Amino acid sequence: MGHSQAEKAASRERVLQIASRKVRTEGVTRPGIADLMKEAGLTHGGFYKHFDSRDDLIAQATAVALAEGSAKMEHAARKNDQDPRAGLIDAYLAKRHRDVPANGCALVPLGAAAGRGDQHFKEAYEKQVRTYLELIASLDDNASDTRGEAMVTLSALVGAVLISRAVADKNFSDELLETVADQLKRRMSETPPPAA
Repeated sequence: MGHSQAEKAASRERVLQIASRKVRTEGVTRPGIADLMKEAGLTHGGFYKHFDSRDDLIAQATAVALAEGSAKMEHAARKNDQDPRAGLIDAYLAKRHRDVPANGCALVPLGAAAGRGDQHFKEAYEKQVRTYLELIASLDDNASDTRGEAMVTLSALVGAVLISRAVADKNFSDELLETVADQLKRRMSETPPPAA
């Protein structure tokens, strides 16, 4: 790859990373081309060297935002050797995750947009949901219905973070995160082992 091609690829990647953070914090309708390019240190006119359209950029940024969550969730789960699922719950429902959406799971801010989005957007969102379900199910060797439990867990995680970010009262927000984490871990401990 020539020097100018390498620079072009690096610039494109920089714009994608900035756009993926913006998508997590502002959704898919707000990030403007001029602001993204300025933040990346590029001119507005150079945008079309990297992307076909704003929709093209947002679609790619959304895919990046969704996919980056997999590695983060797996890392969070593996931090607790004794109980990876509890480790995942604690990391996902941490105040830091709530307070720093630019680095957080994209399922939370993009759910409503995916519901209104085109087929490609829905498919990208669904792919990430399925990936998370597989990860969560793989962390539980004892549950009789690992897929169902994974669905309940993921729905509770995403919903709790969404609500905790949306409410005005910080103490209530903290209580939501803590209570859902406690309830999910209690549910795990009460799940009967599979029938022999």
